[in-house]
Amino acid sequence: MRIDLLTKEYPPNIYGGAGVHVAELVRVLRKQIEVRVRCFGDERDETDTFAYRHSSNFDAANGALQTMSTDLNMVADIAGADLVHSHTWYANFAGQTASALHGIPHLITAHSLEPLRPWKEAQLGGGYRLSSWIERSAYEGAAAIIAVSDGMRNDILRAYPQLDPAKISVVHNGIDLETFQTAHNPDLVRANGIDPDQRSVVFVGRITMQKGLPYLLKAARQLPNDVQLVLCAGAPDTPEILAEVTELVAELRKVKNNVIWVEKHLSRTELIAVLSSATVFACPSIYEPLGIVNLEAMACGIPVVATATGGIPEVVAHGETGLLVPIEQVLDGSGKPLNEDKFVADFANALNEMLENPRIDDFGIAGRARVEKHFSWESIAEQTIHVYQKALADFA
Repeated sequence: MRIDLLTKEYPPNIYGGAGVHVAELVRVLRKQIEVRVRCFGDERDETDTFAYRHSSNFDAANGALQTMSTDLNMVADIAGADLVHSHTWYANFAGQTASALHGIPHLITAHSLEPLRPWKEAQLGGGYRLSSWIERSAYEGAAAIIAVSDGMRNDILRAYPQLDPAKISVVHNGIDLETFQTAHNPDLVRANGIDPDQRSVVFVGRITMQKGLPYLLKAARQLPNDVQLVLCAGAPDTPEILAEVTELVAELRKVKNNVIWVEKHLSRTELIAVLSSATVFACPSIYEPLGIVNLEAMACGIPVVATATGGIPEVVAHGETGLLVPIEQVLDGSGKPLNEDKFVADFANALNEMLENPRIDDFGIAGRARVEKHFSWESIAEQTIHVYQKALADFA
């Protein structure tokens, strides 16, 4: 069986959870089957891995058109594959086109959905309308779809009710358990401006509306004075959201003198050191299909306080590995809280409850045990191969 796996992100160019998923999945799949990776960007020095760029006559074009051009440059090379597997809308167009051209099944892993990110239209205009069209048509034509959580499966059927539910399988994201584990490195933590000897609430994520960072910054006003707020946050979606976060950080620093904002992209070693030094990990997302960052924190033995939305409740066991903060959300696709003040207050209360819990270490131990039991990449690879086999049998 030869699988051609299509993705925008691939090491060393990874900036989100989808890229982490692809890199880890390929690593374990290649132990069992032939996998050829087709990704965006510069050539990779890795066997059976091929990189593509948009054609030069698209240099001045809309970003969505550049993506489509890159996708089309992949399609001819997919000849000979048994199945094509695309990740995110960036690669869905290539998978859909290759399926039609070569007569092979196209499988999609859903990491996010364009209809649930409506704010992108204000950012991207026609580019968002193109990405939405690509995603919808690819999902309608796919032989099979993998959702990374039950919550994501429900979102898919809500966004695209015309789909046959039988073709959507759930295979969770996973975690590299050998790499992500407690590793105390106080010197490395100090090098990033954090005091490893003081309590801390840590956030890791891109500065984007779906990650909910502004809500955390408002909730942090209620944290005890001795607790550091550590923001490992960069890659803003827009100048506007960066300006909002910058202003909120400045306002918070007027009342708290231990707000540490690490804007650079942390290496994996640095990230693990920062997570291992944390007291509590905070995930205030308002849209999260699963949330690999929560798995990473739990694998490092850190309790998690997170929003009860999307696939997060399938990762964080409330009262066992952390606390889930309820949220009533606007039903326009944005995911914004109906009552922002209540959500912020509830998030602050949950953070303080966890910080003062005398059994806080037990939550971290339980989190590590949970990821070991349910989220190993070896198990996820086996489940993914099963979906491949079923898609091939149904397509024949």
